[in-house]
Amino acid sequence: MNFFEIMRFAVRGLTANKLRSSLTTLGITIGVAAVILLVAVGNGASASIAASIQGLGTNVLNVSAARGGAAGAVTRPLTVQDAHALVDPVGAPDVKAASPVVTTTATATYGQTSYDISSVTGTEPAYFTTTNRAVADGSLFTSEDLTSARKVVVLGPTTATSIFGTAEPVGKDVLLNSIQFTVIGVLQAKGSTGLQDADDVAIAPLTAVQNSLTGYGSLNQIAVQATTADSVSLAQTEVTAILNARHEIRLGGTPDYQIQNSAQLLATRTSATSTFTVLLAAVAAISLLVGGIGVTNIMLVTVTERIREIGIRKAIGAPRSAILGQFLAEATMLSLFGGLLGVLIGVVGSRFTIDGIVPVIVPSSIFLAFAVSALIGLFFGSYPANRAASLRPIDALRHE
Repeated sequence: MNFFEIMRFAVRGLTANKLRSSLTTLGITIGVAAVILLVAVGNGASASIAASIQGLGTNVLNVSAARGGAAGAVTRPLTVQDAHALVDPVGAPDVKAASPVVTTTATATYGQTSYDISSVTGTEPAYFTTTNRAVADGSLFTSEDLTSARKVVVLGPTTATSIFGTAEPVGKDVLLNSIQFTVIGVLQAKGSTGLQDADDVAIAPLTAVQNSLTGYGSLNQIAVQATTADSVSLAQTEVTAILNARHEIRLGGTPDYQIQNSAQLLATRTSATSTFTVLLAAVAAISLLVGGIGVTNIMLVTVTERIREIGIRKAIGAPRSAILGQFLAEATMLSLFGGLLGVLIGVVGSRFTIDGIVPVIVPSSIFLAFAVSALIGLFFGSYPANRAASLRPIDALRHE
């Protein structure tokens, strides 16, 4: 028997029971689609996080209080004076600006509308430049607003829409935890990381937020802007030296603060997302394994049902290779058809936004998933095919 005859017998065997064949391919289809789609979601999340972090600027340092600390160690909170001390042309020539930041949450009320803002930030005007936040409508607050502790606020687009709907927010008064603030601007949209909406913010002068919402405690962080992207490491060294001196951190001692630059943050989050993507792909691969076991099970049933047919074919001269080739072809065709459907479903599914994440298809995952589906057909179909090819004609013909 030649190759085309073997394939013709394989197709005839599969179409003899269409429902069984369809259900067998379903497991492979789900597994391949899951691998492609979950890897795409993981890569989409990674790309979204990278874009969000890079949107903050490649020359940004974030200084925050260290968590925990050695037993008995004296820790000092970050203060406004710390932030201002970092802008020193002599001691820190590579630092362009440093903005003290306090953050809290607040309930915004306007008329009958009430909305919980996830991040209310108190800071100084330089913060907008440092974090690449531009105004889309109205204006940003000024140094005079900061000095006078004026209760003015700039809203993110998500916050503005949630509070005012389609109405113009600039110039209107809104209550933040029952304290009246005047909206003077709306920021340009920056989008979501998939985990947090960067546009659900309200930014006000530091003095106004401390007077009305947080009190005069420690800062949550200090946003530091280096002069250029290439001078971030130098700026970090200078910031460390100044803070060590102000907080009386001795040589070799443990700082009571931590500094993170955008490159470190990107590397950390990318590593975490990559691990998560691998985990998702591993879970999806299990469904491919289950689909392969299903192929073995169905092919064993098929061999059992067709023992007499195998005996007759062997009795009239069909070689062992023809029987082996036919059942291997059937198993492989089931897997390839399921793999093709899985690829189509995975590609189509990746066109939709999933929980704020736009999936990014990885071509290698398509080829890998499809190749694995073919190997599954060969591997899991080899045992039933060998069993069929090993039957003795006399035993097969006696089978009831």
